Amino acid sequence: MKKYINFIDQLSIKVGKSFSWCILILCLGTCYEVVMAYAFNKPTLWNFDFSLQMYGAIFMMAGAYTLATAAHVRGDVLYRLMKPTKQARLDLVLYIVFFFPGVLALTFYGYDYAALAWRVQETSWSSPAQIQIYMAKSLIPLSGFFLTLQGISEVMKCLICIKEKQWPERIVVSMETEQLLMKKQGK
Repeated sequence: MKKYINFIDQLSIKVGKSFSWCILILCLGTCYEVVMAYAFNKPTLWNFDFSLQMYGAIFMMAGAYTLATAAHVRGDVLYRLMKPTKQARLDLVLYIVFFFPGVLALTFYGYDYAALAWRVQETSWSSPAQIQIYMAKSLIPLSGFFLTLQGISEVMKCLICIKEKQWPERIVVSMETEQLLMKKQGK
């Protein structure tokens, strides 16, 4: 189980980091649009749709990364007061009841949605540029697939925690400034 967890966590982190480059592309596209619109008075027709696609790619493909690094927002008011085994049992139930049905629906129905978009070579109907969007729609089932793999990893972490009475170590990709300062002070 631990080999699978490590492999999937590493995969989710690599995919998330790869798609984080879309932020740079998004920024460059936005800067280009600002220069074209305000310096040359020639705004582009395609940049708005392009920006939406880049933002969508970041949002969808960062889900598994965020789950792998435990960076999702959660209501920790009561959860953090629970013992790890109780947290793991609660997480396990929530993954089975809520997470997997939603993510599997995203994956399977997203595949049909993307396949139809590819079949008709779908373009944006809300833009005069009529840019192609079928490629971007392929990210819907792909993100669902990576979330499913990461969800299995999270369930395995829950099972390990229930058995060993403590959470397995997570891969630390980044730390909050507060955590870094506390670590530096030895707290």
